[in-house]
Amino acid sequence: MKITGTLINYFFHCKRQCYLHGNRINLEDNSEDVKIGKALHELKKEESKYSEISIENIKLDKLTNEYITEIKKSDSDIEAVRWQLLFYLKVLKDKGIERKGKIEFLEKNNSNKKFVYEELTKDKEEKLRFIVRNVEELLQMEAPPEAQFTPRCKKCAYYYYCYI
Repeated sequence: MKITGTLINYFFHCKRQCYLHGNRINLEDNSEDVKIGKALHELKKEESKYSEISIENIKLDKLTNEYITEIKKSDSDIEAVRWQLLFYLKVLKDKGIERKGKIEFLEKNNSNKKFVYEELTKDKEEKLRFIVRNVEELLQMEAPPEAQFTPRCKKCAYYYYCYI
């Protein structure tokens, strides 16, 4: 399977979620949070001339001459989104397109926007290679990792799969 930005994000968020999604066990169509995230993307797409762009195995929320922007509903897992964005930066760099990264968090009816900026350095590229290898190894496991309950599990699309 081709590694995607979503899989990189899930790898940081929850190894079990990453495994299940990567092995095509998709329960996200029933998730309110996923529906809200998709709706926010649609609204941002309508507002901007820089709409979502698909390139091979990635979908960029926004691409300008200076930035790749990843848009998220909240900043609940910044580290996961950071590496997702770095993955996108690396995929584009491999195609000869170099940009900086920007994460835009939409909070509370867009009244409080928060931005995080990111650049792909040699050190981050090296760590990203290691992360991608780990994701590939995880996806090839015979069974998913054991569920490890955290408070954020209750909002996860896979909650019922893991705990009920």
